[in-house]
Amino acid sequence: MRRRDTLLLGCAVWAATACRCERERSEPSATDGPPPEIAVDQFGYRPEASKIATVVERGQAMLQPRELELRRVSDAAVRFRGTTAPWRGGAVDPESGDRGQWFDFTAFSEPGEYVVVDPQRGTRSPSFRIDRDVYAPVLRAATRMFYFNRANQEKRPPYSCVGKRCWNQAASYLGPGQDREARSVRARDDPKTARDLSGGWWDAGDVNKYVTFARVPVNQLLTAYRERPSAFGDDFGIPESGNGVSDLLDELQVELEWLARMQPDDLGGGVLPKLGNVEYGEPLPERSRVGRFYYPEPCSSASIAAAGVFAHAAWVFRDVALLAGKAPALVERARRAYAHFFSHPRQTDCDDGSITGGDSDKSLEEQERAATLAAVYLFAATTDEQFQARIRGHFRGLRPFQDDRWSVYDADEGDALLAYTTLEQADPEVRREILERKAAQRQVADVVGRARELDLYRGHVRADSYHWGSNLPRANYGNTNYDFVQYGLVAEELTADLVDRAEGIVHYLHGSNPLGLVYLSQMRDYGAERSVTQIFHAWFRDGDARWDNASSSELGPAPGYLVGGPNPQYCGGPESEGAACRSAPLRKAAPAKAYRDFNTGYAPKRDYDRSWELSEPSVSYQAAYVKLLSKFASGR
Repeated sequence: MRRRDTLLLGCAVWAATACRCERERSEPSATDGPPPEIAVDQFGYRPEASKIATVVERGQAMLQPRELELRRVSDAAVRFRGTTAPWRGGAVDPESGDRGQWFDFTAFSEPGEYVVVDPQRGTRSPSFRIDRDVYAPVLRAATRMFYFNRANQEKRPPYSCVGKRCWNQAASYLGPGQDREARSVRARDDPKTARDLSGGWWDAGDVNKYVTFARVPVNQLLTAYRERPSAFGDDFGIPESGNGVSDLLDELQVELEWLARMQPDDLGGGVLPKLGNVEYGEPLPERSRVGRFYYPEPCSSASIAAAGVFAHAAWVFRDVALLAGKAPALVERARRAYAHFFSHPRQTDCDDGSITGGDSDKSLEEQERAATLAAVYLFAATTDEQFQARIRGHFRGLRPFQDDRWSVYDADEGDALLAYTTLEQADPEVRREILERKAAQRQVADVVGRARELDLYRGHVRADSYHWGSNLPRANYGNTNYDFVQYGLVAEELTADLVDRAEGIVHYLHGSNPLGLVYLSQMRDYGAERSVTQIFHAWFRDGDARWDNASSSELGPAPGYLVGGPNPQYCGGPESEGAACRSAPLRKAAPAKAYRDFNTGYAPKRDYDRSWELSEPSVSYQAAYVKLLSKFASGR
C-alpha cells in the first residue's frame, strides 16, 4: 500500500494527546490500521446541528463515563468539556458489533476548527470544523463527480484540478467505431448502422451508458435542484461554470443531450436502451480502441424512462431564464417517447447480455410505475388532462404505496408523488391520499424520526438495506426524513427530530461510522483525515501507475466519488460459491463493517476480490447523496 502525506493538527494538540508533531511527513494510508476510537463527521457540523461524537469501547467489562474535551486546533485551548454517556447502558450495537458512549457537544456552536480529546487515554478524534458553510465545499466536490464521470470528454486543468493536484484524462472512445459512430451489436461489421451516441455519463465504474439506469439519478438531481436551488451555484469548477446557469443544471444537460441521441428521429419516438462494450478487460478508457455497440431496437423500458426524464427537465428548465427555450423540445421528446411506449408491445428482453455490464431491462410492473411517474412530469409541464387521468388511475401503484420506507428505493417515484401535490391543478383527492400515505410513514419508527436507540453511530438503516450499494438506501433514509420538512408535513416543533435523523446520515457518511471512514474518495484536500483511497473504476484502476493507490502513485482516484459501501452479502450468489469466496473475511464481519478500501478485480484463485461489490461508485449513489447534502449546504 502506498504512502501519502497526512493531514496533521497543530503541535500543541498532538503534544496534548501524546503524539509527535511532524508537519511534513509520509505514513501509511489513512485507511490502514484500526479506525479512531472517537468517531466524528470529519468535515464538521453546522452550528445549530446535533454534535455527537461516538467513543468506541474495546474490551471493557463495564462502560464508565469519562470526561472529554473539545479543543481548538489552532492553540489547543479547551473550549468545551463534557461527560460521556454509555449508549443503551453498554449494549452491543447490532449493526457494528461495537459498544460505546456518546460525547454530546451540541451546546457548543462557536465557529472554528476543533478536535475531541480524551486526556486520560491520550486519544483524539479527527479534526473538524463548526461553520454554517461547512458542507458547501463537500457538495461542490460531490457534484463534480459527474464531470469526472463524463464520457468522451477530456479532463484538463483547471477543471481537473483540486489545489495542486490534477486528474487529467484525454477524451475516451472517440476513435473509429466508437461512440460517435457506434454500431448495432446485431451487425457489428456494418458501418451503415453507425450512430452518434456520444456524450453523457458513465453509469458507474464501468464505461457503459444506460437509459433505464439514468432515470432515477437524473430525476433525483432535478428534484434536488427544485427543492434547494440556492445550494447549487455557477462556480463549481466545471467547464460551464460562469455561464449564468447552475452548474448542476449544466451537468444534467450533458446527460440529457446523450439521452436525446438515444432517441433517434428514425425510431418514431422510441428510445435505445444501452451503449457499451462487448468484452471485458479493455485498456484505460483514453487508450481503448475497442468498438462500441448499441442494441438497435427501441425498448419500452428505455422509452418510458426517457419520457419521464425529458418531461421533468422541461418542467424545471421553463423557470430558468437561460434554459426556458429548451423546454418545448424536451416536452416534445417526452410526448413522443410516452406515445411510443403505449403504442408498442412491452419488452422485458431487450438486453441479451451481448453488451457487457448490468442488465438494462425492467419488469412489466416497473415499466407501469415508470409510466405513471412520466405522467406526473408531463402533467406538470403541460397540464394535459390525459396525463392527469393516468395519475388518477395508477398513482397507488407507485412504490411508496407498497413500501413503508417511502422513497428509500426507486427514490424518484416518491419524489414524483410529492411534486404532484404541489401542482395547482392536482386532483384534490389524489393530493390528499398521497399526503396521508406519506404522513403514515411517521409511525414507522425505525425509518423516520428519532433513531437514538437503533444505532450507536446514529445512521441506522434496516438490516435488509445492508447489501451491494448500501450507501444508496442509507442516503435515501435521510432524504425521506427530510421530505417531511421540505413539504411542511409536520408541525414545526416536530421538525428537529426529522432534521436530526437526516443529518445523522450525513455525519455517518462523513466518517461517524464504525470504520471511521469518509465514504467519499480522496477528500483530504477538503479536511478528511481518513477517506476512501481506492475505487473500482475503469479509469482509476488497480495496478495503474498513475491512478491506483496500491501502486507508488500519490494521486489515486479523483475526489468526491461515493462508493457503494458496506456489503455483508459481498461475494454472494450462485456465481460466487467457490471455496475462496466462502472464506472471504468480509462475509464474517458485522454488517456495518463489511467494507474494505480496495479495488482489485477478479483473478484466478482470488475470486473473493470482487471489489465492485464494495468500492464501485455509481451516478445513482451520487445523486442520492448530493440531494441529501444539499439540504444542509449553503449556496456560498
